[in-house]
Amino acid sequence: MKIESLLGDLESDDAARVAAAAARLAEQADSVVPALLRGLAEVRRSADLEPVVRVLRQIGPPAFDALLAAWGRKEVADWQAGRLLAVFDERCADQYAALAADPDYGRSGNGFQGLHRLRVDSEAGLRALVESYARGRLIPYKAADYALLMRDSFRPRLRSLRRDPAASPSTRRGALAALVAGGGADALDGRDRAAIERLIRVKIPYETPSLPAPILSGWWLAVPGASYEGVFEALDLHDRRPITVSAGVHATDGEDIRIAGPDGAGRTVGRAFITPELDGWRLVFGPFDLLVGELWDDMVETVERVSAHCGQAQFFFLDDAGGSDVWMAAENGRVIRQYVAEGDPEWEGDPLPWETLAVDDPDFDPEYDEAPPNAGTAGARSACEYLSVDPGEVGPDTRVRGHGWLALTAPGVGHGAFPGTLRI
Repeated sequence: MKIESLLGDLESDDAARVAAAAARLAEQADSVVPALLRGLAEVRRSADLEPVVRVLRQIGPPAFDALLAAWGRKEVADWQAGRLLAVFDERCADQYAALAADPDYGRSGNGFQGLHRLRVDSEAGLRALVESYARGRLIPYKAADYALLMRDSFRPRLRSLRRDPAASPSTRRGALAALVAGGGADALDGRDRAAIERLIRVKIPYETPSLPAPILSGWWLAVPGASYEGVFEALDLHDRRPITVSAGVHATDGEDIRIAGPDGAGRTVGRAFITPELDGWRLVFGPFDLLVGELWDDMVETVERVSAHCGQAQFFFLDDAGGSDVWMAAENGRVIRQYVAEGDPEWEGDPLPWETLAVDDPDFDPEYDEAPPNAGTAGARSACEYLSVDPGEVGPDTRVRGHGWLALTAPGVGHGAFPGTLRI
C-alpha cells in the first residue's frame, strides 16, 4: 500500500482504520518519517499534528532522531518540534538525556521535559543536570523540576561528585547547585552547608540592599530596629537563619509548600524575610495569608499583635489593579492611625504630625469638596517614607545595620523542604 494512502487513512473517522494505518506506517519508518515531517510545512494548528503524533510515537527512537535532524535543518518549526518531542515513550529515554545535555537552552529544555515526564532515573540525565547548572546561566525548562523529582535518588551521587578529586571545579559547582535545586540547603552535607553559611556571612557586610518597589502591588510590615526581635514570636516564626537581602527577597518571591502535619493533615508553610536594619527600621516580607491573614479583622489583629511585641508596627498594602491602598500605624497593641482607600470610613484615628490634612491641601475647595476633619492626603506609597522606610528607595545611601533573617512559618519543617537555589 502506498504511503500517501496510509497517511490519508490517518484522517479517517474509523478508529480501527487509523490504528492499522499507523502500524503499517511504523513498519516503513525510513521512508514514512521524512514524508511526514515534510508535510508539516503547511500545518498551522497543534490539533493538526495529531496524526503525525500517533505515527512518531509508535515508531519511537528512529522517529526521535529524524525529528531532531529535521528541526536542526529548520524543516520543522520550533513550536512543532516542541509539541512532537513531548510524545515519545521510555524507549527514547537515552535520547531525551542526550538532548538535555545540549548546550542550547531551548533544545535542552525539551530533553529535561521528557525525562521529567517519564520519571527516568538516568545517569546521563544527572550529568546533563550538573552541566546545566555548571554553566551558570539560564537553567533549561523543567531542569529544576527534574532535580526535585529525582532528589532522593540523585543526592548520594551528587554528593559523591562534589567530593570527586577528578571532577572539574565547574562540575563540582554544578553538582552543588543541582543538590540545592532538588532539596534546598538541607540536601548538602555538613561541609557544604558550613561553606554556604560562611559565604553568606562574608557577603552580608558588602551587600548594597535592594528591595522590591511596590510599583503595582506589594505588602510589608515595618518594626523598629531596636525591638525587632519581638516579631519572631508575634508572627510565630521558626528556624531563622542569617541571609543576604538578595537571597531573602528571592526566597519570599517563591511559592509556599504543602507538607503533612503532625496529625497527618496537610498544612501550608512559607518563608518570611526580615531585612537588616534599614535607617532604623526592619521590614518583613513573605506570604500574605500566612503572616497577616486574609480577612480584615485578621490584618488589624496582626498589626496590633506585632506592635505589642515590638512597641510599634506599621502595615502597608497596595494593589493598583484591585484599587487597594492601605496603611496602618500601631503602638503598644493598638492601631492609632489607619487609611483604607474607598473604605467606610477611609480614615480612622487622629492625624499624625507629619500629615497634610485634606482640608489644607491646595487643591481642596471647601465650596465643592467634602472631607472629614481627620482625612489626610497620604496613601501607602508616601506614608511609608514618613513612618519608616520606603522599600523602593532602599539603596546605597541607606544606613544598614546587622543582617537579614530567613525564617519559616511553621516549626519542625526545615529549610530543606523548600527546593531551589537562592541568589546569594
